[in-house]
Parts: sequence; structure tokens; C-alpha cells
Amino acid sequence: MEKKRVADDHEVEPAVPVRVDRFGFVKQEQNSAEGLCRSRSASEYEREERRIRKWRKMIGVGGSDWKHYIRRKPHVVKRRIRKGIPDCLRGLVWQLISGSRDLLLMNPGVYEQLVIYETSASELDIIRDISRTFPSHVFFRQRHGPGQRSLYNVLKAYSVFDRDVGYVQGMGFIAGLLLLYMSEEDAFWLLVALLKGAVHAPMEGLYLAGLPLVQQYLYQFDHSVKEHLPKLGEHFSQEMINPSMYASQWFITVFSYSFPFHLAIRIWDVFLYEDVRIVFKVGLALLKYCHDDLVKLPFEKLIHALRNFPEDALNPDVLLPLAYSTKVSRGLDALKQEYEKQNGKQAEANRKQG
Repeated sequence: MEKKRVADDHEVEPAVPVRVDRFGFVKQEQNSAEGLCRSRSASEYEREERRIRKWRKMIGVGGSDWKHYIRRKPHVVKRRIRKGIPDCLRGLVWQLISGSRDLLLMNPGVYEQLVIYETSASELDIIRDISRTFPSHVFFRQRHGPGQRSLYNVLKAYSVFDRDVGYVQGMGFIAGLLLLYMSEEDAFWLLVALLKGAVHAPMEGLYLAGLPLVQQYLYQFDHSVKEHLPKLGEHFSQEMINPSMYASQWFITVFSYSFPFHLAIRIWDVFLYEDVRIVFKVGLALLKYCHDDLVKLPFEKLIHALRNFPEDALNPDVLLPLAYSTKVSRGLDALKQEYEKQNGKQAEANRKQG
């Protein structure tokens, strides 16, 4: 039976090698962003090399100078991260800015223990979802291949490490994204750093029963749209559109699901350094960029548009400066307090009814 399947696989295998973009995703068609990338001039390559040298100097060997540099010149670090971390250094920098490198060093052997010696109640769910994670990337395409095995190991280990969270489907895209830039063990500890809050507020509420943090973020986002884009907010209300219909995945996977990869990783650069505010900023920037079209659409077309943004709206060099110029911090803090107050009252009312 196994031989027959292998033979069938060979029959459908294309005669020419699979064409992939610079990130390892199989090309469906000529992508304009990729075309721009391949036609870089010598001066652009030279500029990129200079940028990499600056980053290497800032980081030091294996990250040895990072903490010293970030204390001395935080504004420089922030500016450079917003411009985009060089891809060849991205994995290391992500570990440094997330606090995961420290967690790894403090917990030798823990990951291996979780993978090899522990069992998880989520194992079948993880196996079922593995092939849905970045299916067009060469690392994850092969059934039971090294990419799928690594992804399984990281998700299984986390589901054992934190049994309250266990495993939720959206976690696969986060773990998958991390595995494209680092080893299994490094990806696991970065997942821990994010969900447990090594540097920023813990994200585990995105995946706990009832998705409490998702509910809070959607509440904050809904009110932010009404504040920053009142005309669009009013149109959404009239058409009965709320953020749960289009923005849940933005928060659950931090734009790693269904958004162009070259945009997702730029958002992740900033997200790991500056926290979840960048998700709100990018979401608002997307709506602002498409504002004039969105306010004219009826319900069905509006839903489709909010799940299928035009290519020009997803250009990092256009979208991210628009996002950086959007001020949300104070408003989000006030909305969080408002949400917690309302939720507390609701919980109290439920208790009394019970």
C-alpha cells in the first residue's frame, strides 16, 4: 500500500523543479513584490549589506552586545526594527527582543523532556491540523516531513508545558512562522515567552477557553475604529459588521494567517519589540487605506473586501508608515479598563442569576 502511494506521488510530480519565492513559498504566479526583489540593482544590494553590518555590530557575536546597545540607544533600535530586521539575522533578533533566549538558557533539557517523555491530550488535534499550516511552504509541504515533525513537536511540547492552554488551532501559524527562522527548541521558548509574558503582557488569553483576550481586543478594536474612522465605523454599524467577522485572526495569529509573508514578518519584527499595539495600528491603517472603497459597500461585498484586501494595501512600505503614525496607546488603555469594568459587572450579574 505504501509503495502504491509513493508511485502515485511520482506520477503527479511536475517534471520541472518547484519554483519558490525568496522565503520558500511555492510560487503560484509571478508576484510583483518578488519581481521587484529579483530586479534589485547593485546599489540596493550594497545598501542591504551595509544594513546587515550595522545590525551585526549592534547585536555582537551571538547577541553578546544586544542588552548593552539597547540600553544606550533604544531609539536607534526602535527605528531600525521598524525599518525591518535583515532576514539573515531575524531569528536571532526575535529571540533577543522577546526574552526567549534567556528562558532557554535558564531551562536546559526541559524542551527535550516535554517532547520525548510526556504525553498530551491534544496530540490528535495537533496531527489533524499540521498539514493546514503554511501548506505552500517547502518546509511544511511534505507529509510527515521534517517541517511537519518539528511543528508537531513544538505544539505538543507547549500543550504539555501549559495544560491550561493546551493546544488551539491558531497556535500552529505562530509556531510555524517561528520555525522558519529558528530551531524547534528556540521556537518553543519564544512561544513560551509570548504566551507567558516574558517581556510584554502575556498572550495566553488568546487561546484559553472562551478566548478572553480575543474578546477584549475585538472590543478595543471596535471602539478604536469608531474613534479613528467615524464614517467607516458608522457604516459598519449600519451594515451590522463587527470585528469578530474579519479581525479575530489578526489577533490570534498576529497577521501570520492569510496575509502576505513579507508583510507578516515585518509586523512580527515590531510586534515582538513593541507589543500587541502594532496589531491595532496595522488593522486601523488597513481600514484607513481602503476607507473610501469600504464605505460604499453593502454587507456581502464588505465582508469579502475585509477578508481580501487589495495588493497595494498590503505593501509593507506603504502600510507600515501609515500604521506607525496611528496613535492608539492611551485609547487602548482606557478601553481595556472600560471592558474589564463591563465584564466584571456581567460576571457578577451571571453569578447572581446562577
